Amino acid sequence: MSRQTKVAAATPAIRVLSLAGVEFSVHEFEHDPAARRYGSEACEKLGIEPPRVLKTLHILVDSAPVNALVPVSGQLDLKALASAAGGKKAVLAGIAEAERRTGYVTGGISPVGQRASLPLCIDESALEHSTVFVSAGRRGLEIELRPTDLVMITNATVARIANLD
Repeated sequence: MSRQTKVAAATPAIRVLSLAGVEFSVHEFEHDPAARRYGSEACEKLGIEPPRVLKTLHILVDSAPVNALVPVSGQLDLKALASAAGGKKAVLAGIAEAERRTGYVTGGISPVGQRASLPLCIDESALEHSTVFVSAGRRGLEIELRPTDLVMITNATVARIANLD
């Protein structure tokens, strides 16, 4: 894995990782505008196992914004996330709210380089892999990096927050 800083349209996520000196690689694919399962599309087009591709979900825990990263092959356990975030109730935020708070479009929400620094919780299964993939900040662009680097750069909490298939 190499550190890449030259991408046609560097996103905030790529700029943050580059400035931090984190090793990563960028993988691009032609996004199908008809696709609605963005993580599954990335798996298919890049030939990656679904447990290694993490989807970023924008959640409200006791009305406070929190981001969660879970494998595309699993489902977020809202109760487990609420507990990990020190709250009681978690609900999925609306698309418009997620885009406004993160500065990214749905299907391209990266956990890195968001408009505001929000708490992040990553499912513990991510640490089982040498590298994982997260959105680079736009549809059709993924960042591959070590999960420990992702935890470090985002100051994330790691907990069991996913129901895995």
